Amino acid sequence: MQEVIDSFVTLWVVIDPIGTVPVFIAVTAGLDAAARRKTAFQAALVSAGVLLFFLVFGQLLIDALDIGLNSFQVAGGIVLFLFALTMIFGESKPETDQKQSEQYNAADTEKPNPAIFPLAVPSLASPGAMLAIVMLTDNNQVGIADQALTAGVMLVVIAAAFLFMLFADPIIRLIGHAGSAIVSRVMGMILASVAANAVLSAILEIVKTGQL
Repeated sequence: MQEVIDSFVTLWVVIDPIGTVPVFIAVTAGLDAAARRKTAFQAALVSAGVLLFFLVFGQLLIDALDIGLNSFQVAGGIVLFLFALTMIFGESKPETDQKQSEQYNAADTEKPNPAIFPLAVPSLASPGAMLAIVMLTDNNQVGIADQALTAGVMLVVIAAAFLFMLFADPIIRLIGHAGSAIVSRVMGMILASVAANAVLSAILEIVKTGQL
């Protein structure tokens, strides 16, 4: 049960469903209700597909490149930690992604589907989320049943993001953009702790076993 909770917290932080709300509002401005629902569904579906791809094939890529799990965990932990620092000290995810969406709306060139960019990638299926899903489903330490459970947890988080996008307008009116920024920074603190724990655990394992 504790592993499920840990996976949920990690995936919730790196996917950050609440932080996607301002981005969704910005890129769907001017669309009718039906188009907004379709965009939200497509974004959830594509981001789930991307993360499931990394869940299934991420370990195979690591093995093909002959990268040790501990080394990957250290690297992944460092990247997640740096990602967390940008959430804490830099512009929060809602602010950063919203700027990207505003640039997207201001572009004169042919626009890609907003459900794909910036909603599915990189807002929901962020680089941090891709790394986290690979670390949580290592084939050498995690069985198929536990990997399936992690996939289920990930889909629950994506489903929550979908619901947040459906109710984007009342949520943003309730907490405001300042509230979204505060939530993003709190999530950054939690993610930094998770990342530090991953790095320290991998280092201790290297010291104990001598395997990278």
